[in-house]
Amino acid sequence: MRRAFLVLVASLALAAGVSAAAPPRDAASLALTILPPGENGGVAFDRNTTDQAKLYDALTPLQENVTDRDLRRTFKPAPLVLAGKAARTQNLPRKGVTIRRDSFGVPYVSGRTQEDVAYGAGYATAEDRGLLLTLIRGPARAAALDVPGLDPLALALSGRTFVPSAQTEAFLARQVTLLNASGPLGKRFVRIVQAYAAGINGYYSSKGIPSDRYTANDVIAAAALIAARFGANGGQEAQNAMFLDALQDRLGLAQGRAVFDDLRSANDPEAPLSVPGSFPYELPVASQPGSVVLDDGSYGIAPPARGEPMSNALLLGRSRSATGRPLFVAGPQVGYFFPQFFMEVSLSGGGFASRGALFPGVPFVVIGRGKDYAWSATSSQADNIDLFAETLCGGDDIHYLHQGSCRAMTRFDAGILRASGQPDRQITFFETIHGPVQGYATVAGKRVAITLQRSTRGRELLSMRPFYELDTNVVTSAKSFLKTMSGVEFTFNWFYADSRDIALFSSGRLPLRAPGTDASLPTIGTGEYEWRGFLAPGAHAQGVNPPGGALLNWNNKPAANVGSADSNFSYGSVQRVDLFTPLVAARKQHTAATLVGVMNKAATQDLRIVRVWPIVREAIFAGGPPTGRTLELVTALDDWRARGGSRLDRDLDGKIDHPGAAIMDEAWPRLADAVLGPALGPLTDRLAKLHDRSDDAGPGGSAYISGWYGYVDKDLRTLLGKPVRGAYRNRYCGAGALPACSASLRTALDAAGAALAVAQGPSPAAWRADATKERIRFTSGVLPDTMRWTNRPTFQQVMSFRSGR
Repeated sequence: MRRAFLVLVASLALAAGVSAAAPPRDAASLALTILPPGENGGVAFDRNTTDQAKLYDALTPLQENVTDRDLRRTFKPAPLVLAGKAARTQNLPRKGVTIRRDSFGVPYVSGRTQEDVAYGAGYATAEDRGLLLTLIRGPARAAALDVPGLDPLALALSGRTFVPSAQTEAFLARQVTLLNASGPLGKRFVRIVQAYAAGINGYYSSKGIPSDRYTANDVIAAAALIAARFGANGGQEAQNAMFLDALQDRLGLAQGRAVFDDLRSANDPEAPLSVPGSFPYELPVASQPGSVVLDDGSYGIAPPARGEPMSNALLLGRSRSATGRPLFVAGPQVGYFFPQFFMEVSLSGGGFASRGALFPGVPFVVIGRGKDYAWSATSSQADNIDLFAETLCGGDDIHYLHQGSCRAMTRFDAGILRASGQPDRQITFFETIHGPVQGYATVAGKRVAITLQRSTRGRELLSMRPFYELDTNVVTSAKSFLKTMSGVEFTFNWFYADSRDIALFSSGRLPLRAPGTDASLPTIGTGEYEWRGFLAPGAHAQGVNPPGGALLNWNNKPAANVGSADSNFSYGSVQRVDLFTPLVAARKQHTAATLVGVMNKAATQDLRIVRVWPIVREAIFAGGPPTGRTLELVTALDDWRARGGSRLDRDLDGKIDHPGAAIMDEAWPRLADAVLGPALGPLTDRLAKLHDRSDDAGPGGSAYISGWYGYVDKDLRTLLGKPVRGAYRNRYCGAGALPACSASLRTALDAAGAALAVAQGPSPAAWRADATKERIRFTSGVLPDTMRWTNRPTFQQVMSFRSGR
C-alpha cells in the first residue's frame, strides 16, 4: 500500500504544476446536463428542488423524435464558468473562495488555491446535500468495514443511527496516516481533504446548525460507500454453491454441473461487447480443487447488496458524427433518490477546472468534464469480492486453519446501532486473514466459516488520485485518460471523449485467482489458494476509437473473454445494449439530438418484445399456426413490436398505451418457465432467486439488466436449428423436442391470456398494464413528485468539443 501512496504523491506533483494556470478556456461546442429531481437536496423546498425532474420527464415521451430545440429545453446548460449575472452569490467564512449559483442552483466554486476550492466544495455540499451527509455518515463506515449483514443504504434510510467505535475510526485513519507519512505532496493531498471537511463544518457553523465536526475519516468513509456499494461485485459464491449442490442432487454430478455452467453464462461468445479485442480474465476452469460446494440450505446469509447498474454510455467518433467531432451522451444511474446521491458543481481556481457530479463527502467531481474533454462511467460488474471457506480448528467457531497453523480469529468492535424505542445493539464481528466472517455453512457435513475479501477494503483514498487528475486537467488525450483511469481501484467502465477521440477503460483492482479455483464458488481458505496479485493495467478491457466509430455500453460485457462476476448471470446472448445497436446503425451519421433520441427511445422499450419475442414466436409457429385466442395474443404482440415495443403512458391515464405490455408481463414468467422448467423442475424458482426471470414491471419500473432473456433466446435458436455460438451443453425447452417445446409455449401464452381475461375482460384490445406502479418515485418518500418510468442515467451529460490541447 505504501508504494501505491508514493504513486499518488508523484501524480500530485505533476498536477501541482498547473495550479497557476489561467482561468479555464471552455472548448465545448455543446455542454448539457440533467440531474433530477434538482440541485436543492434540503428539506426547505424551493424551485431548485424539482425543476430538473420536470425537464427529465419532458424528454421521455419524445422517444427518438428529439430535436436541437428539445435538447435545450429538456437539459440545462453546463459551462465550466458561469457567464453573466449569477442568480445568487455567496460570501463564505473563508477568504479567497466564492460560490456563485446559476438559475438551477448549481454552485460555481472558485478559489485562489486548491484548498480554497476544496473548502468551497465542502460548503456547497453541506448546503445542498447536508441531509444526505447526515444520513450516510454512519452507514458509510459500515460499508468501509464490510460489516456482515448490514446494508449501508438500507441503514441510511431506516432511521437508525450507527455510532462508530474507536476501532472503526482508527481503521479509517490509517489511510490518512500513510498519506501524511509519504512526503510534502502527500500532506498536500491530506490538506485538500481536510479543507473540504472544513468547508462542511464552516457551513454548519455559519448557519448555527449543531453537528459533530466533519473529518478526513468521513471523506474516507464516503469513498468507501462508492467502493463497496457501487464499485464492487461478487460475493454470491455461497448461494451459487448451494444451487449447484441442489442441481447435482437432482440431476447427478456431471449433468448438474453442466446445467450450472450453462446458466452462469460465464463467458458466452455471443454476449454483446463494447470494444474489440480479447482481454482474458476470470474464465471458466476445467477442474476446481481449490473451490468448495456448500451443502444446500446450510448457509442463510444474503449476499452483500450492490447498487442497481442502470448507467449507460453512447459515444460516436468523428466519422459517425454530423459535425466531424465526437459525440458523448452518457451518465451513471445510482437510483432515483431525494436527496439525490450526486450533486452538481463547477470547480475552478488553483489548477481546478471541472464541472459535473460530486458524490457528497468526496471533494472531487467524479463524473463530468474538464476544459476540453468529458468522462463518465457505468458499472463494469467485474468481480473484486471473493468468499473463502475457512477450515475451523481448535474445537470452536473462532479458530481457523491457515498455512498449516490454527489461528485465532480477531474480533472487531465496529460500534453501536441505535434505533428509537429500541435497546442499543453492539455491532461486532470476527475476521480472518481474508476479511470479515459473514456466517457459517457446511461442506459435506463439516462446518466452515465463510469470510468476505474485497480487494479495495482499506484502500479507498487511493482511488481519489485519478479524479484529482481529471479535475485539474492533467488528462490531455485518450491515451493519458487510459493511464489515469488505470489508477481507479473501483470496478467501473470509464468513457472519454474530446474533440478527436472516444475511449473506454474498464477499471478495478481485480484479483488474479489461484489456478484450480472456480470464481463462481467459495475458495478454500487454508492458504494454498490465495490471490496471486492483481490484473495489470494493460490487461484490462480498453479501447480507443473502435472500428465502426461507435462505443456503446449499458452495463454489458466490455470486451471478449472478460468473465462475468459470480453475482452476474446476465452476460448472455441478449443484453439491453442490443436496443441501442440498431438505432445507432440506422443513421450513417448522428447529431447530438438524434443520439439522445436513441438513448431516449431505448429507455422505454421492452427488451423482451424487441429481442426475444421473434424467436419465441418462431418456436410457437413450429407446431403450426396458432388459432383462437392464442392467435389474438400473437397478433397483439406482433403489433406492439412493430410500433417499437414502448412502455410509455403518453396520455397519463395510468395505463401503458399498448395491450402488448400487459400480455408480455403476464406471459413472460410462464414462457421462461416453459423453456427452463423441463430441466430444472422444482429448482426453477431457486434460479429466479439468483437471477430474476425479468426485472420488469415491478415497483421502480423496467430495467432489463437481469433476466432469462439469453436463456430463452439461445435454447430456442438451438432447438430451431439456427446458428449458435457457444450452444448450451443441455437442451431445455420440451426436453430438447421441438414439438413438445412449441406446445408448452402455446400453453404458457394461452394461460396468460386466460388470466388477463379473468382480470380485465375477454377482449385483448382492452387489456392494459398498470403504468402507475412503474412511475419513478424518489426514494425516502419525502418528495411527493413522480415521473414517467424511463431507464436513463440519473446524471447525464450531452457533450461535444470544438478543439483540444
